[in-house]
Amino acid sequence: MSSRINSRLALWAAASAVALGFVIALEIVARHYGEPGPLTNQAQEIVFAPKSGPLLYASMALMMVVLTWRQRFIAAGIAVGIDIVFFLVRWAVDAKMMFGNGALWVILGCAVIAFTRRTGQERTLLLKGVGLGLLLVAGRKVGDTWLLITWKTRPTVLDQYVATADHALGNPSWLVGRIVSATGSVGTHVLEYVYIQLAVAAVVVALYQLRNVATERRFPGHHLVRTFIVIGLLGPAIYMIFPVVGPVFAYGPGASGTGGLQWAVADLWPNTPPTISAPQSMPFDELTPRNCMPSLHTAWATTIFIHSRKGPRLLRFAGVFWLVATLGATLGFGYHYGADLIAGVVFAFTVDAALRSLDRGWDRPGIQLVAYGATVFAALLVSYRYLPMQMAHHPWVFGPLLVLAMISVIHGYVRTTKLWDPKGAPDQKLEPQPELV
Repeated sequence: MSSRINSRLALWAAASAVALGFVIALEIVARHYGEPGPLTNQAQEIVFAPKSGPLLYASMALMMVVLTWRQRFIAAGIAVGIDIVFFLVRWAVDAKMMFGNGALWVILGCAVIAFTRRTGQERTLLLKGVGLGLLLVAGRKVGDTWLLITWKTRPTVLDQYVATADHALGNPSWLVGRIVSATGSVGTHVLEYVYIQLAVAAVVVALYQLRNVATERRFPGHHLVRTFIVIGLLGPAIYMIFPVVGPVFAYGPGASGTGGLQWAVADLWPNTPPTISAPQSMPFDELTPRNCMPSLHTAWATTIFIHSRKGPRLLRFAGVFWLVATLGATLGFGYHYGADLIAGVVFAFTVDAALRSLDRGWDRPGIQLVAYGATVFAALLVSYRYLPMQMAHHPWVFGPLLVLAMISVIHGYVRTTKLWDPKGAPDQKLEPQPELV
C-alpha cells in the first residue's frame, strides 16, 4: 500500500511539473508576441478587475468541497467582503467594475493555510482542493493564450474545406443561424448566456460528484473536472493542425456584425449557403482565433452531459438542456460548422474514456475504445481536408457516414462503461491518501 501511495504521489508531482513547465512555456511564447501570458494575466486578477467573476467564484466553490460547512460559510463571507471593498474602491476611482477578486484571494489564502497550519492528510486534501480551483482558472488563461498563438502562427485557414464538407450535413450552421435570428433577442440572450457560462455549468455537475469529499477526506478517482481540463489542454493543439475561424467570420461580417468582410469569402452567413466549389486555404486576419476544429464548447457540453447521467433528475435535465443549448449556440451564432460538432463529440467521448481507463487501470476494452475513438477522430479530420468535394457531391452517402461514425464511438463508450459498471452505480473508486505524519 505504501509503495502504491508513493508511486501515485510521484505521478502527481511529475504531472504538476510538466503542467507548470507548459504554462511557463506559453508565458514565454506570449511575451515573444508582445502579449501577457497566462501567469501574468492571472497575477493581475489579484488586484485588477477579473475577466470573469463567475468563473472565479465557481473555482472557489470547487476548492471548498474539501472544507466543512462552517469553513465554507467563513470562506464565502470573506470573499464577498473583499469584493465589496474592491467594488467601493473601483466605484470611487471610476475603474472597470467586476467582482471575483475576493474568490481568488480566498483560494490563495487556503493555499497559505495548507502550508502553514495543516499537516499530513489534511494538508494534502486542502492542497488538492486549492489545486482543483486554480486548475479551472488557469485552464481559462491557458486557453486564451493558446488562441493568441493560433492567430499569430496560422495566417491561413481551412474554412473552405470544412464548409464544403459541411454540405454532406446540410449546412446546419446556416439553418440554425436563421432559426436563432427568427427567435429575436430573447433566444439570442439565452443561448449567449449558456455559451459563455459553460464552465459554471460544469462546476455545478462537479460539485455534485465531489459532494462527499469533505466527509470521506478523499477525492473520487474520476470526475468531470479532470476531463474538462484535459479537453482544454489537448484541443488547442488540434487548432494548430487544422486552423478554422468559423462561418460567421469566413462567410460573414464577423461576430461583431461589422468590419470582417474584407477577409471573408463573401457575405453569405446565415442567409445564403455557399456554393460547392474547389476549396483552398485562405488568408485571414491576426485577430480572429482559429478555434473551430474540433468544437471544444461541444466537447465540454458533451462531457457535462456524460457526467450528469448519474445525478438526480434535475441534474440530468440540466445536462441535456446545456448540451442542446450549446449546440444551438455554436451553430446559431455562426461560430462552428456541423463538421466541427461531430468532431467535438468524438473528441469528448475519447478523452473521457481515456481518463476513465487511466483511473481503472488500462484493460483491453479500454484500450480498444480509446484507440477506436482516436482513429475515428483522425479519420474525420483527414476526410474534411482531403475529401470535401466528394462529401459535398454525395451528401446522402457521407452525411449518414459522419453521423454513424460519431454514434459508433458513443455506442462503444456506453457498452464499455457498462462492462466496467454493470449496475450503473456511481464510480466509487477513491484515490488513496498518504497517512498522517
